[in-house]
Amino acid sequence: MRASQASKTAGWVAAARTFGRYLPAQCQLCDDPYGVRFAEAWLQRLERAFRSEPALAQRVLLGARAGTGTVFYMQLRTRFIDDALRAFAARGGRQVVLLGAGYDSRALRLRAELPGLRYYEVDHPATQAMKRELLPELVDAAVRFVVWDFQNDPMAQLPHALAAQGHDRSQPTLTIWEGVTMYLEPAAIEATVAAVAAYSCIGSQLVFTYFDRDRLQRPGLRTRALSRLVASVGEPFRFGWQPTALPQWLAQRDFTLHDDTDACVLAKQLLPQQYQHWVSRDGRRFVIADRM
Repeated sequence: MRASQASKTAGWVAAARTFGRYLPAQCQLCDDPYGVRFAEAWLQRLERAFRSEPALAQRVLLGARAGTGTVFYMQLRTRFIDDALRAFAARGGRQVVLLGAGYDSRALRLRAELPGLRYYEVDHPATQAMKRELLPELVDAAVRFVVWDFQNDPMAQLPHALAAQGHDRSQPTLTIWEGVTMYLEPAAIEATVAAVAAYSCIGSQLVFTYFDRDRLQRPGLRTRALSRLVASVGEPFRFGWQPTALPQWLAQRDFTLHDDTDACVLAKQLLPQQYQHWVSRDGRRFVIADRM
């Protein structure tokens, strides 16, 4: 991402979450009414049209090819992380760190369901500034903003920056690292995980999404097209893990693999059979790791 602009991909992802409300009812796994605020103008106009004619919206989405797969995928990804957050809160956890928070709206979406949580949103200043402007409701939510440039700021200082905002490293923390790892260099991955381990006590968890490395090394047509698109806005894909190597990789960095789920497997669990084909088999995965 260029230093002077907010993330384009964050806007697309946020819009996809909102468009999920126009899928068939049995495919609506979460609801984000806020995400479309961060979308480009033509997407906002389309969402307003869908809002006025929901039946037409469903026909358009299910009749389209471009974009609808992302809407289904975002329902799955968001639900997986929401459920991890629900489980953490049920165990008494109260601190949530969002690394590369983008236009995440969990502090608003889930505040009635999960009261008492405090969110620490860590992100690039341009993306964060845009979010605070377009989502003024966050003023009344339990959110602390930590300005951070993941490519340039020394990650070893992140625990201190969080502490300055009230984070207590002696209490369990759920860290959400959603839709970020694939854009980072290996050194940034290493430094980030080390920082998470440093501010996380036993009982904490790290939840993140990643690409199977094969997706980047042997990309299919869909992945090649998507790679060109994100690279054109200054956010190229850079990193992935081999799923079989991830447990050892995490163990060497003081985490134990708790769950590593492929998006297609989750689709089979949560979506009716006739809609599962919308989630492509291209190595997108969701992880929960426990702090050792």
